[in-house]
Amino acid sequence: MAILVSLSALGCIGSDDPASAGPSEPVEGTWIKSKVSGDTVSIPVSSVELYTNIHSKVNTEVGEVAIMAYMLDDEIIVRSNVCPPCGSIGFTLEDDILVCDACSTVFDATTGDGVMGACVAYPKENIPYTISDGNIVMDMDDVVTAHRNTVEIN
Repeated sequence: MAILVSLSALGCIGSDDPASAGPSEPVEGTWIKSKVSGDTVSIPVSSVELYTNIHSKVNTEVGEVAIMAYMLDDEIIVRSNVCPPCGSIGFTLEDDILVCDACSTVFDATTGDGVMGACVAYPKENIPYTISDGNIVMDMDDVVTAHRNTVEIN
């Protein structure tokens, strides 16, 4: 019995409780289509809940812009999805960090700030949103502003 308790405490044997599991696996972005209606952009909350980390593209006045939405500590966070120096649009969510799919620069998933790597001077800007009828709803101007702020060096 003491051996089982010791092995369980060390994480050597499994448990049915997800909270007792070790670090979660990295979650690559799943691309989905966003819906644009007038000056609003929306994506289904269910897509973020299902895939944890989604990416989408939106045609704007400044051209095509990528956005990401992901679950972090039971909260949805929406950000600009671009790494200007390396040209990437795509981030993998690893626990509480975002890792650029092209250059591996690491960003804090909570704040969007660069942590380490070649592109840390380009934090991922937050996009404000509301939830309406099961959708994450963003103002097109906020999407463009977040993109512009992300591509400017800090």
